[in-house]
Amino acid sequence: MKVAIVGASGAVGQEFLRVLDERNFPVDELLLFGSSRSAGRKYTFRGKEIEVKLLQHNDDFKGVDVAFTSAGGGTSKEFAETITKYGAIMIDNSSAFRMDEDVPLVVPECNAADALVRPRGIIANPNCTTIMMVVALQALENISHIKRIHVASYQAASGAGAAAMAELYEQYRQVLAGEKPTVDKFAYQLAFNVIPQIDVFTDNGYTKEEMKMYNETKKIMHTDCEVSAMCVRVPSLRCHSESVWAETEVPVSVDAFKEAIRNGQGLQLEDDPANKVYPMPLFHENCDDVFVGRVRKDLANPNGITFWLVSDQIKKGAALNAVQIAEYLIGQGELPLKK
Repeated sequence: MKVAIVGASGAVGQEFLRVLDERNFPVDELLLFGSSRSAGRKYTFRGKEIEVKLLQHNDDFKGVDVAFTSAGGGTSKEFAETITKYGAIMIDNSSAFRMDEDVPLVVPECNAADALVRPRGIIANPNCTTIMMVVALQALENISHIKRIHVASYQAASGAGAAAMAELYEQYRQVLAGEKPTVDKFAYQLAFNVIPQIDVFTDNGYTKEEMKMYNETKKIMHTDCEVSAMCVRVPSLRCHSESVWAETEVPVSVDAFKEAIRNGQGLQLEDDPANKVYPMPLFHENCDDVFVGRVRKDLANPNGITFWLVSDQIKKGAALNAVQIAEYLIGQGELPLKK
């Protein structure tokens, strides 16, 4: 199988290299693409050094079976036709196509089969916060239909990219050294702070990040469920966390939901409050699954249940989910392409 990564030098691009190797993804030939800033860099994959090529409108994607793209929405829109014109399946990590009716938006634990219908040869990878949440919500939806969701996210610096992670390190160093902190990747200093804004505000007072959770959840889960989100940037490095309140059509017991998590796909239960056991970002970097804890009844709603979850934003929230989509397509005989 011939595989391409677009945006190979970014945080998610680098994670693609690690995930493909970890999962022994069947790669016969790997192509790496990037901007003029990263073209010429070399990365090692399975003992072979590969040079990043400049992404151009040419025939470089001829013969490619699957292209994992993570270079921003503008690049995805500009190069989608170039990437797919010879039949390559483009699994895109940007927000460019997520809400397009003719582009499936896929989390394999929830709606893998949607990936089989892709008129434009494009499959969209959802927003990281949405991916994490719907993996857990699917286990609850399997017990009783979810009518309403309230969610507060606590999102790590990694959500803004590798440079943002580096800036957080530098801010901590600067503050502890008594220096004025550098503020570039965030609206304010993130070190020793939380920022109740991720992405820009829309006319209804919600940010684009919050509206992604609203719209994407409905599309992925094929649901009429209403979603209200509050997204906050916190000074952790890599994993995102979320506090979720869900209202179901009929009451769901704590024990029933815990059992569904134990048996759920891509989920692990960490819930022993008496022994201070619950998921935390510090302990789940580089993990594949979504970790769920603090499961309890919602005191304000007899049909409500609330829980806490943590997952690696770069891994399951981005690269791993995309690779799992491709693995599903392999299992369905859709990859490699018949040439």
